[in-house]
Amino acid sequence: MYPPLVRETRVVHGHRRAFVRAGSGPPLLLLHGIGNSAQTWAGVIEHLATSYTVLAPDLLGHGDSDKPRGDYSVAGYANGMRDLMSVLDIERATVVGHSLGGGIALQFAYQFPERCERLAVVGSGGLGPELSAGLRLATLPGTELVLTALTGISGPLRAGMRMLDLAGHLLGAHQVRDLAEAGDALLALKDVQARRAFLRTLRGVVDARGQSVTAIDRLYLANAIPMLVIWGSRDPIVPVRHAEIVRSLVPTARIEVFPGAGHWPHLDEPDRFCQVLMDFMATTEPAAHDRASWRALLAQDQAGEPAAETVELRPVGTAPPA
Repeated sequence: MYPPLVRETRVVHGHRRAFVRAGSGPPLLLLHGIGNSAQTWAGVIEHLATSYTVLAPDLLGHGDSDKPRGDYSVAGYANGMRDLMSVLDIERATVVGHSLGGGIALQFAYQFPERCERLAVVGSGGLGPELSAGLRLATLPGTELVLTALTGISGPLRAGMRMLDLAGHLLGAHQVRDLAEAGDALLALKDVQARRAFLRTLRGVVDARGQSVTAIDRLYLANAIPMLVIWGSRDPIVPVRHAEIVRSLVPTARIEVFPGAGHWPHLDEPDRFCQVLMDFMATTEPAAHDRASWRALLAQDQAGEPAAETVELRPVGTAPPA
């Protein structure tokens, strides 16, 4: 366990945003997954901060940030990250997202390509419908009552989760550690606002059949930006085969699968995670957004053919020109 990270706060659109800021150099934005907070990056921030300005926010509805009755869509989160960067006078950044944060990172790169220098996703959401049964069940009616009941006995349950995490660590069983990490995140939802923010976020991207929001139809645009994909080979929450979807649609992407790691590879192998991410940063040039090239990409389908033909309209009964 790492000691708690010290947050700064800023008010954006009337809501308090908590974040961790460390180091100096090119900006690196780290986006955590659902139910987590900036604390999930505690094992890698110090290392990354030796070369980069690291910004790790608690997403709205998570951690020490406010939990209003508001917009918890991936687009809303992307907007919030743009505005927080603006408040902190950060114009462009390499964006790294884990799980839900990966989906937000993909959305950020799509909405604000001029502000995204590189894109790295870790066990990312938004790349296929498959998802663990536990998260799918959490979208069903009555979940808030179950979460409320569980948090009422969170003390002994969290102690059990810590023991499970320790056992998984000692045995090298990353899937056991993933179960403990996910369970601990749910038990950390101590107040009704946190639980409702969690459920609004989850139901915005997941239903009983799996992930309902996808970036796949726009993934061809990622060929215009350096992209890194990191996955654990034994991810029990989002299957590693989603990394192969990226490989097929974004031939320029760098794919790194950590053998034996689970859904949190940055927790399972922090040193390797930092090495891979820093090497990716060092060996790629920041994307230079060009509007003309972006328009050309949008005008093409994924096979590289024009998306639509221009049709000449003529009065009925007239012949086409010779």
